[in-house]
Amino acid sequence: MSAWKGQTRGGLTGYRIYIWILRYMGISFAYFILHFVVFYFVFAAPTASREIYRFYRRRMHFNRFKSLVDIYGNYRWFGQILIDKLALLSGFEHKFTFDFEGEEYLRQMANGGLLISAHMGNWEIAGQLLNRLNKTVNIILFDAEHQHIKGLLSKTYKNRNVHFIIIKEDFTHLLEIRDALSRGEIVAMHGDRFIPGNKTVNINFMGEPAPFPIGPVNMAAHFNAPVSFVFAVKESRNHYHFYATPLFKIEQFNNLAKRNMVLTEIVGIYVKKLEEILRKYPLQWFNYYNFWASSGQTLPVKEKP
Repeated sequence: MSAWKGQTRGGLTGYRIYIWILRYMGISFAYFILHFVVFYFVFAAPTASREIYRFYRRRMHFNRFKSLVDIYGNYRWFGQILIDKLALLSGFEHKFTFDFEGEEYLRQMANGGLLISAHMGNWEIAGQLLNRLNKTVNIILFDAEHQHIKGLLSKTYKNRNVHFIIIKEDFTHLLEIRDALSRGEIVAMHGDRFIPGNKTVNINFMGEPAPFPIGPVNMAAHFNAPVSFVFAVKESRNHYHFYATPLFKIEQFNNLAKRNMVLTEIVGIYVKKLEEILRKYPLQWFNYYNFWASSGQTLPVKEKP
């Protein structure tokens, strides 16, 4: 059965090469080189390419030709967004323009809050807004992701109010999250992936039930922190659109059945918003495995009376 392994595709050497290209050759040249990289991955990553094709055929109901073409399109958007991400973090903000839809909701997080995004678009551009809000953002990473890129990104993030919190098996990361929220800071994480064994709830997504983790919304309830679902998508070569939902305050119930029902309801709202954005920007969801076949520890939920 397919599952995410806790790390994101991409080599550390590749990140370093593109940082060098950005600094000395510019973004346009980096985009030019990308065409060859994308063509390589279409054939060198057959499993990922097959899953992209399956997604467009079965979930988006594209025809065969469009589904095949969009394999290349998905890799190309992914590559451009990685380049943009490194460019933004390296101080090239002036190369991009942004629309911030829902900024007023994040301004209501005066005492801190939780942002839940997805592996879609370029959610790191939220940092541009958080700079304007004068807020420190704490990015939650799985340990495998941390081992892979954290050291490099820490150098690239220099002079920015960004901190990494690594998910650990002994749960000490929860103390770091609690402390960050108590300081009125922002904690940001994804809500569309999980490690096998994590608690999940099945939510109808793109026409079929799929498992989503309850950890992010349960964390918001546990720490009594407001939560907003945020997405940042690339609309043109140099322009991004940031979306943020109104804030949710999730009540923490002692009754387990009631708690599970409330958490499931909030996850359902997140999934509905994710699907809405995904249908508008289908080439910018970057999950290269069979998301619907992944498995977690299903949360028992009683139906509403």
